[in-house]
Amino acid sequence: MTDGTAHLVVDPDFRIGAVDPRLFGTFVEHMGRCVYTGIHEPDHPTADRHGFRGDVAGLVRELGPTVVRYPGGNFVSGYRWEDGVGPVADRPRRLDLAWRSIEPNTVGVNEFLGWARGLDLEPMMAVNLGTRGIDAARDLVEYCNHPGGTALSDLRIAHGVKEPHGVRLWCLGNELDGPWQIGHKTADEYGRLALETAKAMRQVDPSIELVACGSSNSRMPTFGCWEATVLGHTFDEVDYISLHAYYEEVGGDRASFLASAADMDAFIDAVVATADHVAARRRSRRRLRLSFDEWNVWYYSRFPGERHLEWAHAPRLIEDTYSVTDAVVVGSLLISLLRHADRVGVACQAQLVNVIAPIRTEPGGAAWRQTTFYPFAQAARHARGTALRTEVRGPRLETAKYGGVTAVDAVTTHDEDTGELTLLAVNRDQNAPRRLEAALRGFPAAYRVVEHTVLADPDPDAVNTADHPDRVVPRRVTGAGITGATLHAELPALSWNVLRLAPRP
Repeated sequence: MTDGTAHLVVDPDFRIGAVDPRLFGTFVEHMGRCVYTGIHEPDHPTADRHGFRGDVAGLVRELGPTVVRYPGGNFVSGYRWEDGVGPVADRPRRLDLAWRSIEPNTVGVNEFLGWARGLDLEPMMAVNLGTRGIDAARDLVEYCNHPGGTALSDLRIAHGVKEPHGVRLWCLGNELDGPWQIGHKTADEYGRLALETAKAMRQVDPSIELVACGSSNSRMPTFGCWEATVLGHTFDEVDYISLHAYYEEVGGDRASFLASAADMDAFIDAVVATADHVAARRRSRRRLRLSFDEWNVWYYSRFPGERHLEWAHAPRLIEDTYSVTDAVVVGSLLISLLRHADRVGVACQAQLVNVIAPIRTEPGGAAWRQTTFYPFAQAARHARGTALRTEVRGPRLETAKYGGVTAVDAVTTHDEDTGELTLLAVNRDQNAPRRLEAALRGFPAAYRVVEHTVLADPDPDAVNTADHPDRVVPRRVTGAGITGATLHAELPALSWNVLRLAPRP
């Protein structure tokens, strides 16, 4: 298949940047069944003494996220964090206006942070800059992080948490450019509030890192202008600017859907350019990093909208069932994030359980892995060290939305401590396998193929369910090898591939 070969070069000098473990983050929002009957279900047979599902915890460990964003999302823009601390029996039930749900506040700050700590997940807390502001944000930092001797830190201790939580990563609100957001603001309104909130939060704890809200998505009419204005206010006080993006197949245009990473690439590049423009205006050499803290496949066109929801506790909300095709797209989005490892320092796949999630559950029943579980888990486990620039030359596919894209997309990571290479690749061609040839240059040792795993299926719409949880799984294949200094492998049609290489002894 020489006419269908994708060529690339892997060279340790083609460095993009170090892979920050925070690229493999996740997201837990008080939305649908993500929290209640998702991570938390006291009556479940596997529940621990705090009411968290043990079967879900086991799958989270296997998935391997490093960071977890909480508690929202749209939910946070109307959230009173004080509702979720103290004796559970005394906590109020509230109307959650974001998702028209009843929130009992059974899981709150201490429960969530204890769960995250038990799974070795770094919390990324969001503060409410929709209906609240400086006081509530600085109070939450004090409650979480101050050791003791003040009203709020002593209140935490009285609630049974003696040691401070030490939360380092904080979001200054969520999607406040969106008219759907509770407390929607203009860029100047948000920028000023975010600046003053950031200053107050840092006075409580100077060690924290802060994320300013970027545009809700790149299709917003204010995109670009919003980032420039917000960073004009906050540039010196924040560490990251956020990006959010969701993708779906629309109108049967699967070719464009499979090329969604082209849009993610352009989105990241545009925000980097805007941030660097702000830096240039300020004559600053600082290069702000990006937090892509919401990304995933979401079939939004199937969602009726918040106003059509009925007031209920933990309703079944946007529980998309993911196919092989969706998994390949998720894999390509992970490749895009790694391709920008020099600037993207945090990324969170939204969400963790049930709500457009890699893990699904049934109340009182099973928990299982969706197809999209596997690309994330494999990338989180194996993509370590330094991301290497991996330009693909070869056959191209035409798409209606993005024009021509390469049939094969790939990125390579190099673990300098072990010498191991991990090549992540997708074949976006729906009909034909593609041969991959990678020239290995500049490495001091010869390499061998440790394994080649493939996620693919004759049915591109195949899914995993509670009754058939292992219908789609990655499988080890043979045939990949190294001749001289060239890696060769065949990538099946519509597939996610992980090729792991190690130096020969």
